[in-house]
Amino acid sequence: MALGMVKFLAGFLLLLNFCMYVIVAAIAGWALNKALDHTYSTGPGGTLPVGFSPIYFPIGNEATGFVVIFSLIAAVVGGGACLSGIHHLRVWTPASLVSSVASATTACALTLLAMGLACKEIHIGGRNTKLRTLESFLIILSGTKIFYILLIHVGLIGGKYSSTKIPTSLQRQPSLRNEGGP
Repeated sequence: MALGMVKFLAGFLLLLNFCMYVIVAAIAGWALNKALDHTYSTGPGGTLPVGFSPIYFPIGNEATGFVVIFSLIAAVVGGGACLSGIHHLRVWTPASLVSSVASATTACALTLLAMGLACKEIHIGGRNTKLRTLESFLIILSGTKIFYILLIHVGLIGGKYSSTKIPTSLQRQPSLRNEGGP
């Protein structure tokens, strides 16, 4: 696969992933806002009722709170990883590859965790269409993020990364003076 094609596909996947992370953050933010608006209000000095859960969500089921929280975390980290990937596509050096792959792997792990919780939420059932959309995006996003990481590694194998090639700015310049001569 030509290096230009790898860069093009990686750029397309970065744009797609970034847009999907924004959508996931928006839907999860909506769910969190709805939960905060409909939780118990005790007032100043009041006590919480028995059985109060800080991850109680009036929509969805028992897994919804965990899905929403981990989706928000995965979306924020994933958005940052996409920005790191865009920087890597611009400079395309081994140093930028390391930071891009590290952040992409972290975002992928968090996205897979949120996807696993979404699968549990699907298994339990009883959720609305916005939560179904969130679950669908998490499942699709997990696949595209893994594909992006694999594609970057293909660029590493077929790309112009060489540890033996020293950039001209770091090479030793020949000295103009005569050292040790008559």
